[in-house]
Amino acid sequence: MTLVIAGERSGAGKTTVTIALLAYLIRRGLNVQSFKVGPDYIDPMFHAFVTGRPCRNLDAILTSESYVKKCFSRHIQDANYGLVEGVMGLFDGVSRRNQESRSHDTDFETDTRINYRKEEGNYDFSFASTAHVAYLLNLPVLFVIDCSRLSGSVAAIAHGFRSFNPDLKFAGLVLNRVASDRHLELLQDALKPLNLPILGVLRRDEAVTIPDRHLGLIPAEELPNLHAAIDKLADLAAVSFDWEQLLPLLAATRNEGSEQLSGRHNLPSGIITKKDDVVNSLGKQFGVRIAVARDRAFNFYYQDNLDLLEELGAELVFWSPLDDAVFPDNVQGLYFGGGFPEVFAQNLSGNVLIRDAVKSAIFSGMPTYAECGGLMYLCDSIVDFDGNSWPGVGVLETAAAMGKRLTLGYREAVAVRDSSVLTALDEVWGHEFHRSHLTVEPTNPVYHSWRYGKRGEVEAVAEGWGVCQVHASYLHLHWGARPDIPARFLQQCADFDCKGVLGDRSQVISF
Repeated sequence: MTLVIAGERSGAGKTTVTIALLAYLIRRGLNVQSFKVGPDYIDPMFHAFVTGRPCRNLDAILTSESYVKKCFSRHIQDANYGLVEGVMGLFDGVSRRNQESRSHDTDFETDTRINYRKEEGNYDFSFASTAHVAYLLNLPVLFVIDCSRLSGSVAAIAHGFRSFNPDLKFAGLVLNRVASDRHLELLQDALKPLNLPILGVLRRDEAVTIPDRHLGLIPAEELPNLHAAIDKLADLAAVSFDWEQLLPLLAATRNEGSEQLSGRHNLPSGIITKKDDVVNSLGKQFGVRIAVARDRAFNFYYQDNLDLLEELGAELVFWSPLDDAVFPDNVQGLYFGGGFPEVFAQNLSGNVLIRDAVKSAIFSGMPTYAECGGLMYLCDSIVDFDGNSWPGVGVLETAAAMGKRLTLGYREAVAVRDSSVLTALDEVWGHEFHRSHLTVEPTNPVYHSWRYGKRGEVEAVAEGWGVCQVHASYLHLHWGARPDIPARFLQQCADFDCKGVLGDRSQVISF
Protein backbone atom coordinates (compact mmCIF):
# COMPACT_ATOMS: atom_id res chain seq x y z
CA MET A 1 0.00 0.00 0.00
CA THR A 2 2.78 2.47 1.01
CA LEU A 3 2.43 5.23 3.61
CA VAL A 4 2.74 9.00 3.68
CA ILE A 5 4.71 10.24 6.69
CA ALA A 6 3.11 13.49 7.85
CA GLY A 7 3.38 15.77 10.86
CA GLU A 8 1.30 18.40 12.57
CA ARG A 9 3.95 21.02 11.69
CA SER A 10 7.52 21.45 10.50
CA GLY A 11 9.93 20.06 13.07
CA ALA A 12 7.57 17.35 14.35
CA GLY A 13 10.09 14.68 13.36
CA LYS A 14 8.99 13.48 9.91
CA THR A 15 12.53 13.19 8.57
CA THR A 16 13.84 11.31 11.61
CA VAL A 17 10.92 8.87 11.44
CA THR A 18 11.32 8.46 7.69
CA ILE A 19 15.06 7.79 7.82
CA ALA A 20 14.62 5.38 10.74
CA LEU A 21 11.99 3.39 8.84
CA LEU A 22 14.10 3.34 5.67
CA ALA A 23 17.22 2.29 7.58
CA TYR A 24 15.45 -0.62 9.22
CA LEU A 25 13.90 -1.84 5.96
CA ILE A 26 17.26 -1.68 4.17
CA ARG A 27 18.95 -3.51 7.05
CA ARG A 28 16.49 -6.33 6.47
CA GLY A 29 17.62 -6.51 2.84
CA LEU A 30 14.40 -5.13 1.40
CA ASN A 31 14.10 -3.09 -1.81
CA VAL A 32 12.66 0.31 -0.88
CA GLN A 33 11.68 3.33 -2.98
CA SER A 34 11.25 6.67 -1.22
CA PHE A 35 9.55 9.89 -2.26
CA LYS A 36 9.50 13.44 -0.90
CA VAL A 37 6.59 15.85 -1.15
CA GLY A 38 7.61 19.32 -2.26
CA PRO A 39 10.69 20.96 -3.79
CA ASP A 40 13.28 20.02 -1.14
CA TYR A 41 16.68 18.66 -2.20
CA ILE A 42 18.33 17.86 1.13
CA ASP A 43 15.91 15.34 2.65
CA PRO A 44 16.00 13.27 -0.57
CA MET A 45 19.82 13.12 -0.25
CA PHE A 46 19.40 11.36 3.09
CA HIS A 47 16.81 9.01 1.60
CA ALA A 48 19.18 8.11 -1.23
CA PHE A 49 22.09 7.66 1.19
CA VAL A 50 20.06 5.06 3.10
CA THR A 51 18.30 3.25 0.26
CA GLY A 52 20.97 3.42 -2.44
CA ARG A 53 18.43 4.62 -5.01
CA PRO A 54 17.29 8.12 -5.96
CA CYS A 55 14.44 9.64 -4.00
CA ARG A 56 11.76 11.20 -6.22
CA ASN A 57 10.14 14.59 -5.55
CA LEU A 58 6.36 14.81 -5.77
CA ASP A 59 5.47 18.46 -6.35
CA ALA A 60 2.21 19.40 -8.04
CA ILE A 61 3.28 23.03 -8.52
CA LEU A 62 6.67 22.46 -10.12
CA THR A 63 5.17 19.70 -12.26
CA SER A 64 1.44 18.88 -12.15
CA GLU A 65 -1.03 16.62 -10.38
CA SER A 66 -0.90 14.21 -13.29
CA TYR A 67 2.88 14.04 -13.20
CA VAL A 68 2.87 13.37 -9.44
CA LYS A 69 0.74 10.30 -10.04
CA LYS A 70 2.81 9.14 -13.01
CA CYS A 71 6.10 9.61 -11.18
CA PHE A 72 4.94 7.68 -8.13
CA SER A 73 3.48 4.83 -10.14
CA ARG A 74 6.51 4.54 -12.39
CA HIS A 75 9.09 4.33 -9.64
CA ILE A 76 7.18 2.11 -7.22
CA GLN A 77 6.97 -0.64 -9.85
CA ASP A 78 10.24 -2.39 -9.03
CA ALA A 79 10.20 -1.81 -5.25
CA ASN A 80 8.99 -4.15 -2.54
CA TYR A 81 8.27 -1.31 -0.15
CA GLY A 82 7.63 2.39 -0.52
CA LEU A 83 7.44 5.46 1.68
CA VAL A 84 6.52 9.10 1.05
CA GLU A 85 7.86 11.82 3.35
CA GLY A 86 5.58 14.82 3.58
CA VAL A 87 6.38 18.52 3.77
CA MET A 88 5.69 20.94 6.67
CA GLY A 89 2.38 20.25 8.44
CA LEU A 90 -0.13 17.86 6.90
CA PHE A 91 -2.40 20.57 5.46
CA ASP A 92 0.26 23.23 4.78
CA GLY A 93 0.36 24.15 1.09
CA VAL A 94 -0.45 27.16 -1.06
CA SER A 95 -3.60 28.87 -2.24
CA ARG A 96 -5.05 27.51 -5.46
CA ARG A 97 -4.32 29.43 -8.65
CA ASN A 98 -7.23 31.41 -9.99
CA GLN A 99 -6.60 30.09 -13.48
CA GLU A 100 -8.38 26.83 -14.25
CA SER A 101 -5.39 25.24 -15.94
CA ARG A 102 -1.75 25.80 -16.70
CA SER A 103 -0.94 26.33 -20.34
CA HIS A 104 1.58 23.55 -20.76
CA ASP A 105 -0.56 20.89 -19.10
CA THR A 106 -2.65 20.82 -22.25
CA ASP A 107 0.48 20.53 -24.41
CA PHE A 108 2.21 17.67 -22.63
CA GLU A 109 -0.22 15.80 -20.41
CA THR A 110 -3.83 15.82 -19.35
CA ASP A 111 -4.03 17.28 -15.85
CA THR A 112 -7.48 16.79 -14.36
CA ARG A 113 -8.28 19.50 -11.87
CA ILE A 114 -10.15 18.33 -8.80
CA ASN A 115 -12.50 20.47 -6.78
CA TYR A 116 -11.39 19.62 -3.27
CA ARG A 117 -13.97 21.73 -1.47
CA LYS A 118 -16.96 19.56 -0.68
CA GLU A 119 -20.57 20.52 -1.31
CA GLU A 120 -21.37 19.58 2.28
CA GLY A 121 -18.94 20.73 4.94
CA ASN A 122 -15.98 23.02 4.62
CA TYR A 123 -13.10 20.64 4.01
CA ASP A 124 -10.21 21.68 1.87
CA PHE A 125 -6.73 20.61 0.81
CA SER A 126 -4.15 23.32 0.36
CA PHE A 127 -2.62 22.79 -3.07
CA ALA A 128 0.64 20.80 -3.10
CA SER A 129 0.34 19.99 0.61
CA THR A 130 1.10 16.56 2.02
CA ALA A 131 -2.65 15.98 2.33
CA HIS A 132 -3.13 16.88 -1.33
CA VAL A 133 -0.49 14.36 -2.45
CA ALA A 134 -1.84 11.66 -0.13
CA TYR A 135 -5.27 12.21 -1.65
CA LEU A 136 -3.97 12.15 -5.22
CA LEU A 137 -2.13 8.87 -4.62
CA ASN A 138 -4.88 7.38 -2.42
CA LEU A 139 -2.36 6.58 0.32
CA PRO A 140 -2.94 6.45 4.10
CA VAL A 141 -1.15 8.81 6.46
CA LEU A 142 1.19 7.83 9.29
CA PHE A 143 0.90 10.90 11.50
CA VAL A 144 3.87 12.09 13.59
CA ILE A 145 3.18 14.19 16.67
CA ASP A 146 5.83 16.02 18.68
CA CYS A 147 4.78 15.12 22.22
CA SER A 148 7.56 16.96 24.04
CA ARG A 149 5.13 19.49 25.57
CA LEU A 150 1.90 17.51 25.45
CA SER A 151 -0.09 15.08 27.52
CA GLY A 152 -3.90 14.98 27.28
CA SER A 153 -3.99 17.57 24.47
CA VAL A 154 -2.45 15.01 22.12
CA ALA A 155 -5.91 13.53 21.64
CA ALA A 156 -7.35 16.85 20.45
CA ILE A 157 -4.52 17.23 17.95
CA ALA A 158 -4.91 13.71 16.58
CA HIS A 159 -8.70 13.96 16.46
CA GLY A 160 -8.59 17.38 14.79
CA PHE A 161 -6.21 16.34 12.05
CA ARG A 162 -8.00 13.05 11.37
CA SER A 163 -11.46 14.64 11.20
CA PHE A 164 -10.50 17.82 9.35
CA ASN A 165 -10.91 16.11 5.99
CA PRO A 166 -12.67 12.75 6.06
CA ASP A 167 -11.37 11.89 2.58
CA LEU A 168 -7.93 11.27 4.08
CA LYS A 169 -7.14 7.85 5.51
CA PHE A 170 -5.08 7.65 8.72
CA ALA A 171 -3.09 4.46 9.25
CA GLY A 172 -1.98 5.44 12.75
CA LEU A 173 0.25 7.61 14.89
CA VAL A 174 3.92 7.95 15.77
CA LEU A 175 4.49 9.62 19.13
CA ASN A 176 7.81 11.46 18.95
CA ARG A 177 10.01 12.89 21.73
CA VAL A 178 8.29 10.99 24.53
CA ALA A 179 10.06 11.81 27.80
CA SER A 180 9.33 8.83 30.08
CA ASP A 181 7.19 5.78 30.72
CA ARG A 182 4.78 7.93 32.71
CA HIS A 183 4.59 10.44 29.87
CA LEU A 184 3.80 7.63 27.43
CA GLU A 185 1.09 6.32 29.75
CA LEU A 186 -0.61 9.72 29.84
CA LEU A 187 -0.48 9.97 26.03
CA GLN A 188 -1.87 6.47 25.54
CA ASP A 189 -4.73 7.08 27.99
CA ALA A 190 -5.68 10.29 26.21
CA LEU A 191 -5.61 8.65 22.75
CA LYS A 192 -7.48 5.46 23.69
CA PRO A 193 -11.01 6.76 22.87
CA LEU A 194 -9.92 7.59 19.30
CA ASN A 195 -9.19 3.98 18.35
CA LEU A 196 -6.26 5.24 16.28
CA PRO A 197 -3.35 2.76 16.36
CA ILE A 198 -0.07 3.93 17.87
CA LEU A 199 2.42 2.39 15.44
CA GLY A 200 5.57 3.96 16.82
CA VAL A 201 6.99 5.60 19.93
CA LEU A 202 10.29 7.48 19.79
CA ARG A 203 11.86 8.62 23.04
CA ARG A 204 13.51 12.00 23.43
CA ASP A 205 17.13 11.53 22.28
CA GLU A 206 19.35 14.40 21.20
CA ALA A 207 21.93 11.90 19.94
CA VAL A 208 19.84 11.13 16.83
CA THR A 209 19.51 14.78 15.79
CA ILE A 210 20.91 15.62 12.34
CA PRO A 211 22.77 18.98 12.40
CA ASP A 212 21.51 21.90 10.33
CA ARG A 213 22.57 25.35 9.08
CA HIS A 214 21.14 28.31 7.18
CA LEU A 215 19.14 26.36 4.56
CA GLY A 216 18.11 23.38 6.68
CA LEU A 217 19.85 20.08 7.32
CA ILE A 218 23.52 19.75 6.43
CA PRO A 219 23.63 17.50 3.33
CA ALA A 220 24.48 13.84 3.81
CA GLU A 221 27.70 14.16 1.81
CA GLU A 222 29.17 16.53 4.40
CA LEU A 223 28.53 14.37 7.48
CA PRO A 224 31.49 12.01 8.06
CA ASN A 225 29.75 10.00 10.82
CA LEU A 226 26.45 9.56 9.01
CA HIS A 227 26.82 5.77 8.66
CA ALA A 228 26.97 5.46 12.45
CA ALA A 229 23.94 7.74 12.87
CA ILE A 230 21.94 5.70 10.34
CA ASP A 231 22.88 2.48 12.15
CA LYS A 232 21.64 3.98 15.39
CA LEU A 233 18.36 4.99 13.75
CA ALA A 234 17.94 1.46 12.40
CA ASP A 235 18.51 0.09 15.92
CA LEU A 236 15.98 2.58 17.25
CA ALA A 237 13.42 1.68 14.59
CA ALA A 238 13.72 -2.03 15.38
CA VAL A 239 12.35 -1.50 18.89
CA SER A 240 10.26 1.65 18.44
CA PHE A 241 7.74 0.62 15.77
CA ASP A 242 5.00 -1.98 15.56
CA TRP A 243 6.46 -3.80 12.56
CA GLU A 244 3.76 -6.46 12.51
CA GLN A 245 1.26 -3.75 11.57
CA LEU A 246 3.64 -1.49 9.65
CA LEU A 247 5.19 -3.91 7.17
CA PRO A 248 1.92 -4.73 5.35
CA LEU A 249 1.11 -1.01 5.20
CA LEU A 250 4.51 -0.18 3.67
CA ALA A 251 4.37 -2.96 1.07
CA ALA A 252 4.21 -1.52 -2.44
CA THR A 253 1.07 -2.09 -4.49
CA ARG A 254 1.75 -2.04 -8.22
CA ASN A 255 -0.67 -0.62 -10.74
CA GLU A 256 -1.30 -3.67 -12.91
CA GLY A 257 -1.98 -2.91 -16.57
CA SER A 258 -1.16 0.78 -16.21
CA GLU A 259 1.31 1.14 -19.04
CA GLN A 260 0.93 4.88 -19.26
CA LEU A 261 1.78 5.40 -15.62
CA SER A 262 4.59 2.88 -15.35
CA GLY A 263 6.29 3.70 -18.64
CA ARG A 264 9.02 6.17 -19.37
CA HIS A 265 8.51 9.93 -19.45
CA ASN A 266 5.59 10.90 -21.64
CA LEU A 267 7.63 12.58 -24.38
CA PRO A 268 5.38 13.78 -27.20
CA SER A 269 6.21 12.90 -30.78
CA GLY A 270 6.90 16.55 -31.49
CA ILE A 271 7.84 19.09 -28.84
CA ILE A 272 6.72 22.51 -30.00
CA THR A 273 7.80 25.83 -28.52
CA LYS A 274 5.70 28.99 -28.41
CA LYS A 275 7.17 29.91 -31.78
CA ASP A 276 6.13 26.59 -33.33
CA ASP A 277 9.77 25.61 -33.68
CA VAL A 278 10.25 21.86 -33.45
CA VAL A 279 13.26 21.42 -31.20
CA ASN A 280 13.20 17.65 -30.93
CA SER A 281 11.25 14.55 -31.79
CA LEU A 282 11.17 11.22 -30.04
CA GLY A 283 12.89 9.58 -32.98
CA LYS A 284 15.90 11.91 -32.82
CA GLN A 285 18.33 11.40 -29.98
CA PHE A 286 20.93 13.98 -29.03
CA GLY A 287 24.41 12.48 -28.95
CA VAL A 288 25.95 15.20 -26.82
CA ARG A 289 28.07 15.22 -23.66
CA ILE A 290 26.88 17.46 -20.83
CA ALA A 291 29.19 18.33 -17.94
CA VAL A 292 27.13 18.25 -14.72
CA ALA A 293 28.80 19.88 -11.71
CA ARG A 294 28.21 17.57 -8.75
CA ASP A 295 30.16 17.79 -5.51
CA ARG A 296 29.78 19.23 -2.00
CA ALA A 297 29.21 22.73 -3.42
CA PHE A 298 26.75 21.74 -6.18
CA ASN A 299 24.36 18.92 -5.34
CA PHE A 300 20.81 20.24 -5.75
CA TYR A 301 19.47 18.22 -8.67
CA TYR A 302 16.12 16.56 -9.31
CA GLN A 303 16.87 13.04 -10.48
CA ASP A 304 14.02 13.32 -12.98
CA ASN A 305 15.86 16.19 -14.70
CA LEU A 306 18.99 14.07 -15.09
CA ASP A 307 16.90 11.12 -16.28
CA LEU A 308 15.24 13.23 -18.95
CA LEU A 309 18.58 14.41 -20.31
CA GLU A 310 19.74 10.81 -20.61
CA GLU A 311 16.46 9.65 -22.12
CA LEU A 312 16.88 12.31 -24.79
CA GLY A 313 20.29 10.85 -25.60
CA ALA A 314 22.72 12.99 -23.61
CA GLU A 315 25.78 11.52 -21.94
CA LEU A 316 26.17 13.08 -18.50
CA VAL A 317 29.72 13.72 -17.30
CA PHE A 318 29.76 14.39 -13.56
CA TRP A 319 32.65 16.50 -12.34
CA SER A 320 33.72 18.75 -9.46
CA PRO A 321 34.51 22.47 -9.85
CA LEU A 322 35.62 22.22 -6.23
CA ASP A 323 38.11 19.34 -6.40
CA ASP A 324 38.93 18.55 -10.03
CA ALA A 325 42.13 19.79 -11.64
CA VAL A 326 40.99 19.19 -15.23
CA PHE A 327 37.94 20.51 -17.07
CA PRO A 328 35.75 17.76 -18.60
CA ASP A 329 36.84 16.84 -22.10
CA ASN A 330 34.74 17.04 -25.27
CA VAL A 331 31.57 18.44 -23.69
CA GLN A 332 29.02 20.61 -25.46
CA GLY A 333 27.05 21.93 -22.51
CA LEU A 334 27.36 22.84 -18.82
CA TYR A 335 24.80 22.23 -16.04
CA PHE A 336 25.37 23.84 -12.62
CA GLY A 337 22.77 22.94 -10.01
CA GLY A 338 22.21 24.66 -6.71
CA GLY A 339 23.96 23.87 -3.47
CA PHE A 340 26.26 25.64 -1.06
CA PRO A 341 28.96 27.53 -3.01
CA GLU A 342 28.98 30.10 -0.20
CA VAL A 343 30.24 27.45 2.25
CA PHE A 344 33.04 26.43 -0.12
CA ALA A 345 33.64 29.81 -1.74
CA GLN A 346 37.32 29.99 -0.75
CA ASN A 347 38.12 26.58 -2.26
CA LEU A 348 36.04 27.22 -5.38
CA SER A 349 37.80 30.52 -5.85
CA GLY A 350 41.18 28.92 -5.27
CA ASN A 351 40.65 26.48 -8.14
CA VAL A 352 41.70 29.18 -10.59
CA LEU A 353 42.42 26.90 -13.55
CA ILE A 354 38.92 25.46 -13.41
CA ARG A 355 37.32 28.91 -13.02
CA ASP A 356 39.23 30.13 -16.06
CA ALA A 357 38.31 27.03 -18.05
CA VAL A 358 34.61 27.48 -17.29
CA LYS A 359 34.79 31.14 -18.25
CA SER A 360 36.56 30.32 -21.49
CA ALA A 361 34.01 27.64 -22.37
CA ILE A 362 31.09 29.98 -21.71
CA PHE A 363 32.59 32.87 -23.68
CA SER A 364 33.19 30.46 -26.55
CA GLY A 365 29.40 30.03 -26.71
CA MET A 366 28.91 26.75 -24.83
CA PRO A 367 25.25 26.48 -23.68
CA THR A 368 25.12 26.66 -19.90
CA TYR A 369 22.27 26.18 -17.45
CA ALA A 370 22.83 27.39 -13.87
CA GLU A 371 20.40 27.41 -10.95
CA CYS A 372 20.83 29.36 -7.69
CA GLY A 373 24.21 28.12 -6.41
CA GLY A 374 25.31 27.73 -10.02
CA LEU A 375 24.26 31.33 -10.66
CA MET A 376 26.35 32.45 -7.66
CA TYR A 377 29.43 30.60 -8.93
CA LEU A 378 29.22 32.37 -12.31
CA CYS A 379 29.20 35.83 -10.68
CA ASP A 380 32.24 38.08 -10.39
CA SER A 381 32.47 37.17 -6.71
CA ILE A 382 30.75 35.49 -3.76
CA VAL A 383 30.62 37.41 -0.47
CA ASP A 384 30.30 34.95 2.42
CA PHE A 385 28.56 35.40 5.79
CA ASP A 386 31.74 36.90 7.29
CA GLY A 387 31.93 39.57 4.60
CA ASN A 388 34.86 37.97 2.78
CA SER A 389 34.76 38.35 -1.00
CA TRP A 390 35.95 35.42 -3.13
CA PRO A 391 36.40 35.69 -6.92
CA GLY A 392 33.94 33.64 -8.97
CA VAL A 393 33.99 32.64 -12.61
CA GLY A 394 33.33 36.23 -13.67
CA VAL A 395 30.74 35.66 -16.39
CA LEU A 396 27.99 37.65 -14.67
CA GLU A 397 28.88 41.22 -13.78
CA THR A 398 27.49 41.14 -10.25
CA ALA A 399 28.35 39.72 -6.85
CA ALA A 400 26.34 37.20 -4.81
CA ALA A 401 26.35 38.44 -1.22
CA MET A 402 25.09 36.36 1.71
CA GLY A 403 22.66 37.98 4.15
CA LYS A 404 20.17 37.23 6.91
CA ARG A 405 17.07 37.49 4.74
CA LEU A 406 15.70 34.19 3.45
CA THR A 407 14.05 34.27 0.03
CA LEU A 408 11.68 31.32 -0.08
CA GLY A 409 8.67 30.32 -2.13
CA TYR A 410 7.15 29.18 -5.38
CA ARG A 411 7.29 31.51 -8.36
CA GLU A 412 5.45 31.92 -11.62
CA ALA A 413 7.70 33.26 -14.33
CA VAL A 414 7.42 34.27 -17.98
CA ALA A 415 10.50 34.34 -20.20
CA VAL A 416 10.97 37.79 -21.69
CA ARG A 417 13.74 36.68 -24.06
CA ASP A 418 15.09 33.55 -25.68
CA SER A 419 17.68 31.59 -23.72
CA SER A 420 19.40 28.24 -23.98
CA VAL A 421 16.42 26.52 -22.30
CA LEU A 422 13.42 28.75 -22.99
CA THR A 423 11.92 30.89 -25.71
CA ALA A 424 10.28 34.26 -25.15
CA LEU A 425 6.80 34.04 -23.58
CA ASP A 426 7.41 30.55 -22.17
CA GLU A 427 5.79 30.15 -18.75
CA VAL A 428 7.43 28.13 -15.96
CA TRP A 429 6.76 27.41 -12.31
CA GLY A 430 9.83 27.34 -10.10
CA HIS A 431 11.02 27.58 -6.51
CA GLU A 432 13.43 29.94 -4.77
CA PHE A 433 15.33 29.12 -1.56
CA HIS A 434 18.41 31.22 -0.79
CA ARG A 435 19.97 33.72 1.61
CA SER A 436 22.09 35.48 -0.98
CA HIS A 437 21.22 38.47 -3.12
CA LEU A 438 22.84 40.02 -6.16
CA THR A 439 24.51 43.40 -5.73
CA VAL A 440 23.71 44.33 -9.35
CA GLU A 441 20.47 43.17 -10.93
CA PRO A 442 20.37 42.09 -14.60
CA THR A 443 19.67 44.84 -17.10
CA ASN A 444 18.36 42.35 -19.65
CA PRO A 445 16.65 39.71 -17.47
CA VAL A 446 15.51 36.25 -18.51
CA TYR A 447 12.23 36.32 -16.57
CA HIS A 448 9.48 38.42 -15.16
CA SER A 449 8.39 36.51 -12.06
CA TRP A 450 5.64 36.67 -9.46
CA ARG A 451 5.04 34.91 -6.18
CA TYR A 452 2.98 31.85 -7.09
CA GLY A 453 -0.69 32.71 -7.62
CA LYS A 454 -0.12 36.46 -7.26
CA ARG A 455 0.19 37.53 -10.88
CA GLY A 456 -1.86 40.66 -11.39
CA GLU A 457 -1.81 41.45 -7.66
CA VAL A 458 1.84 42.45 -7.33
CA GLU A 459 4.44 43.92 -9.63
CA ALA A 460 6.62 41.48 -11.57
CA VAL A 461 10.24 41.08 -10.52
CA ALA A 462 12.99 41.03 -13.16
CA GLU A 463 15.07 37.89 -12.62
CA GLY A 464 17.71 35.77 -14.31
CA TRP A 465 20.81 36.43 -16.40
CA GLY A 466 21.46 35.63 -20.02
CA VAL A 467 25.05 36.12 -21.21
CA CYS A 468 26.35 34.35 -24.33
CA GLN A 469 24.43 31.04 -24.17
CA VAL A 470 24.01 31.11 -20.39
CA HIS A 471 20.68 30.76 -18.61
CA ALA A 472 21.38 31.58 -14.94
CA SER A 473 18.64 32.15 -12.39
CA TYR A 474 17.70 31.74 -8.75
CA LEU A 475 14.70 29.68 -9.89
CA HIS A 476 14.90 25.92 -9.42
CA LEU A 477 12.94 24.12 -12.15
CA HIS A 478 11.64 20.56 -12.27
CA TRP A 479 11.42 19.45 -15.89
CA GLY A 480 9.20 16.40 -15.37
CA ALA A 481 6.08 17.87 -16.94
CA ARG A 482 8.11 20.04 -19.35
CA PRO A 483 10.36 17.79 -21.47
CA ASP A 484 10.59 20.61 -24.01
CA ILE A 485 12.99 22.43 -21.66
CA PRO A 486 15.79 19.82 -21.65
CA ALA A 487 15.07 19.11 -25.31
CA ARG A 488 15.69 22.76 -26.22
CA PHE A 489 18.83 22.82 -24.09
CA LEU A 490 20.20 19.70 -25.78
CA GLN A 491 19.36 21.13 -29.18
CA GLN A 492 21.42 24.22 -28.35
CA CYS A 493 24.24 21.97 -27.15
CA ALA A 494 24.08 19.87 -30.32
CA ASP A 495 24.33 23.04 -32.41
CA PHE A 496 27.39 24.21 -30.49
CA ASP A 497 30.56 23.47 -32.42
CA CYS A 498 33.22 22.65 -29.86
CA LYS A 499 35.79 21.88 -32.54
CA GLY A 500 38.48 24.50 -32.54
CA VAL A 501 37.32 25.74 -29.17
CA LEU A 502 38.70 22.80 -27.22
CA GLY A 503 42.18 23.63 -28.36
CA ASP A 504 41.91 27.11 -26.95
CA ARG A 505 40.56 25.75 -23.66
CA SER A 506 43.26 23.10 -23.44
CA GLN A 507 45.84 25.88 -23.27
CA VAL A 508 43.97 27.32 -20.31
CA ILE A 509 43.79 24.03 -18.41
CA SER A 510 47.12 22.48 -19.33
CA PHE A 511 49.46 21.90 -16.40
